Amino acid sequence: MELRTAAAVLACLALGEPGGLHAAPPVVAAPIAGTLAGLPAHWLDDQGQPLDLGSLRDRRLVVTMAYASCHRICPMTIHKLQALQGELDVAGVQATFVVVGYDPDSDDPAAWHEYRRERGLTRPNWLFLTAHDAGQVRQFAQRLGFEYWRYDEHVMHDERVVVLAPGGTLQLSAGPGHILHASDLSTGT
Repeated sequence: MELRTAAAVLACLALGEPGGLHAAPPVVAAPIAGTLAGLPAHWLDDQGQPLDLGSLRDRRLVVTMAYASCHRICPMTIHKLQALQGELDVAGVQATFVVVGYDPDSDDPAAWHEYRRERGLTRPNWLFLTAHDAGQVRQFAQRLGFEYWRYDEHVMHDERVVVLAPGGTLQLSAGPGHILHASDLSTGT
């Protein structure tokens, strides 16, 4: 059923149907202007505590966006990031994984806390962040190349992972189908 819904949304968007069956216009990413300094700074972690992204500037950041109730793309992306974490552990490379929620109303700290617990993502180098409002999410997504839109209660999106090098500059951006490996983080490819 979800596949048919997604196909209908894409068809309506492709055909130019106004509103695309209650679909909001997509957030279209600008060319990636990925620096930590250019991103919204203030977030809430899954404990409800404030987190300033600037405090992470000296770390390598592996960043993605997700929503806690996603059943397809987000779990697949998180699984790939868990595999990357394992490779980084073997290689002795440190990284902080940052997952930003698409929907601050649903992806609140309590939802992310439960998400982490259910999936065993309890290591301290995994951060699940909630924005203060939808505008903050839009700004974050646009700056890092994440495209998404709402369709009824769903968030439609693709798979993307962005890596920011220590110092906060863009190291790489991996789109749909790309599987990151520890060697990608050391070479920047």
